[in-house]
Amino acid sequence: MCFSAGASFTAGVLLTVIGTETLRKVHRPSQIVFASIPLFFAFQQFAEGVLWLVIAQNGHTGLQTIATYTFLIMAQVIWPLMVPLSVLLMEKNIVRKRILLALLAAGAVVAFYYMYSLVFYRAYADISRLHIAYQSTFKNPFSTITIVLYLAATIAPLFVSSIKRTYILGIIIVLSFIVSVVFYTKCLTSVWCFFAAVISFVIFYIIRDAHKKFHFKK
Repeated sequence: MCFSAGASFTAGVLLTVIGTETLRKVHRPSQIVFASIPLFFAFQQFAEGVLWLVIAQNGHTGLQTIATYTFLIMAQVIWPLMVPLSVLLMEKNIVRKRILLALLAAGAVVAFYYMYSLVFYRAYADISRLHIAYQSTFKNPFSTITIVLYLAATIAPLFVSSIKRTYILGIIIVLSFIVSVVFYTKCLTSVWCFFAAVISFVIFYIIRDAHKKFHFKK
């Protein structure tokens, strides 16, 4: 997370607990990817916690690079694929599935684009006003389009889905993104991912409700 190493590790531990409990509530294989999101964020927060510990110290360049790239790959490459895929796997409505496939395609384009920038250009992290700011030597000529596609892939599926309460998760993520843009623009990647990590607790309740209905029907 963006505020301190302690906060990052604390968030990581809490998300590991809630992620484990969420997976225990899974009753269909199609829910596994969606239920794994809290654990995804837990790993991401641990990576940034490590980065906090080594970013201002000499002799840890290799570890700093690994932590930086781990965080960015998860935020920019895996996340825009994971969200639409996880929702698509749970969806049963044919029309909604087609829309989700299109959003997954958008996520794939964004993921490939960011992976290209990470492979062929140097990424690094700096501390900026008590936050971690992720920088790159890559000059994104399509920044606006990239952001639009990224948001479409990571937020729209939650409103398209017919799964109960996923739209609530979408609303909260939108609000947190707005707060991140307004107050923490230079550290948007780090701050918004923290908010999204906290928001992933909602996923537990979505899976838990589905679990209860499944056993009630039985």
